[in-house]
Amino acid sequence: MAQNDRAQDDRSRPAPALSLLPWSLFAALIAAAGLPIYIHAPKFYVDTYGVPLATLGVALFALRLLDVVQDPALGWLAERTRRRRGVLVAGAVLLIAGAMAGLFALPPPIAPLAWFALMLALLFSAFSFLTICFYAQGVVRGAALPGGHLALAGWRETGALIGISLAAIAPVALAPLTDRPFTGFALGFAVLALVAALAMRREWRAAPPPVAAPAGPSFAALLADPALRGLLLLALVNAAPVAVTSTLFLFFVESRLAEPALAGPLLLLFFLSAALTAPAWGRLAHRIGARRALLAGMGLAIPAFALALTLGPGQVALFAVICAASGAALAADMVLLPAILARHLAARGAEAMGFGLWSFASKSMLAVAAVTLFPLLDLAGFRAGGANDAGALQALTLLYAGLPCALKLGAIALLWRSRALPD
Repeated sequence: MAQNDRAQDDRSRPAPALSLLPWSLFAALIAAAGLPIYIHAPKFYVDTYGVPLATLGVALFALRLLDVVQDPALGWLAERTRRRRGVLVAGAVLLIAGAMAGLFALPPPIAPLAWFALMLALLFSAFSFLTICFYAQGVVRGAALPGGHLALAGWRETGALIGISLAAIAPVALAPLTDRPFTGFALGFAVLALVAALAMRREWRAAPPPVAAPAGPSFAALLADPALRGLLLLALVNAAPVAVTSTLFLFFVESRLAEPALAGPLLLLFFLSAALTAPAWGRLAHRIGARRALLAGMGLAIPAFALALTLGPGQVALFAVICAASGAALAADMVLLPAILARHLAARGAEAMGFGLWSFASKSMLAVAAVTLFPLLDLAGFRAGGANDAGALQALTLLYAGLPCALKLGAIALLWRSRALPD
């Protein structure tokens, strides 16, 4: 009896801080190459090389299709090569750092649009493989932790959000050090890649053989699970609001608020709010359940989106409140959804294949956003960095705030009605 009590005490004790620091660092690396790219890269190529918005939207859609289609294949590859995962991850880290340098630090040696597409194709491939391996490895690590998958998710997603925050301000903070605005960002990313890869190198050794049959589970077998299908559908719908707002954030601040100089600080506020609130969502989930906590986080996003519909030039203070609230809502998504999926996959095996499907579902919305938003803005007469009439600005506002509000309501309804999803 006393032995059981001690075991229970061990389970409730938080994990040692330094033991999970590598997970925070590696999450920061992946995140710095993720969402900020959708925010910075399109505007950088529009402003620097004059690539038309509509053309860029088509290119991004094609790249997102490649990225989305390859995710299940990369999940399969990560599952079959788990015994050599550390070596393959090291190669992917080198690839992502090189692609980042090519995208931002080097003048295009070929047509800017073609170079943009080539570098993003390499970056997306390395990013996807690293993400799948990282989250799949977290299923193994989280199962052995006091506090379980929510404990690891808290550390991991806080690190990710700090990485996003750094990536949001790095282009401005490091710009004086180089003659090109994003060269310092690319060099800083390379340093982060080296530090994170070295810190994480021992964690890849804990990759046990698959728990399923030697041939391995199939995607069809995974998708036969109704709870997993529900989680994937939720990921698909819930990713849509973030895809829309991340694509249009800089354009909204520059043209609707007429405060382009404040885009960096506002973006930093958004991500810092997410980073600061991420641990709180994990604690709330321990108290009331992950499902209820996730519903609360989703509900917080609705008034933030609705308030953004009312904004006009110079209303920065209100938009700062929106950034803080929507950042906190994003933290709930980032901490709770992967933890729920990891807990579900832990008993099934095929973690990499499961997260490959998850990545496929989540990133599909980014492809849709790229191919629809920019052409719609172009059709409405919107011009990035130029003078826009009331109709063009109204179109930008409805796409940036109105559309995500409707999409988030759909995600809430899906989570509320899907009783097959675990709590």
